[in-house]
Amino acid sequence: MVTFVLQTLIFIAFMNLANAASPKEEAIRALARGDYAAQLKIVTPLAKKGEAWAQTMIGKNYGDGNGVKQNYMEALKWFRLAAAQGDAAAQFILGSMYGNGQGVPQDYQEAMKWFPLAAAQGDLDAQFNMGVMYAKGLGVKPDLVKAHMWFNLAASKGVSDGIKSREIVAQQLTSEGLAAAQKLARECLARNFKGCD
Repeated sequence: MVTFVLQTLIFIAFMNLANAASPKEEAIRALARGDYAAQLKIVTPLAKKGEAWAQTMIGKNYGDGNGVKQNYMEALKWFRLAAAQGDAAAQFILGSMYGNGQGVPQDYQEAMKWFPLAAAQGDLDAQFNMGVMYAKGLGVKPDLVKAHMWFNLAASKGVSDGIKSREIVAQQLTSEGLAAAQKLARECLARNFKGCD
């Protein structure tokens, strides 16, 4: 009888552990409910311990003013910590902050330090923004072949703005330029986005 009770308790404990949400899942659920206090209670200690995903989440809290007073410098601090660990979301956000001058002086060259890092990890928004930067010559020399390549990569994953932008740029390219852009996109995809820029 004692063995059965012990086995039952172990089974219940195991099932509770198996069904327990990870801190990241709990933070995402709290964020979805708009319960920023609960989300911050979860992510703050983890961010301070160096968890990149938690650093990105707390950076978004400060950037958006959710659960804390909006503070772009504090957001920037957390995004930089996460980006230094290779967090693609933080790298994209840093590129966007610099590209748009959001909370920092607008600096396209600084944006182009961050977008390629996120794009190389398959971040579709970063890939699209790489196309924009090359198409408009923001922080880089204008290059419609590279712009088409990046728009094509984003479009291939269903990014609607990537599809539209790819077509606009294609109309400005010669047939040789278009062929070169398509070749670059195939090569980039084959390398899993590494070394594409």
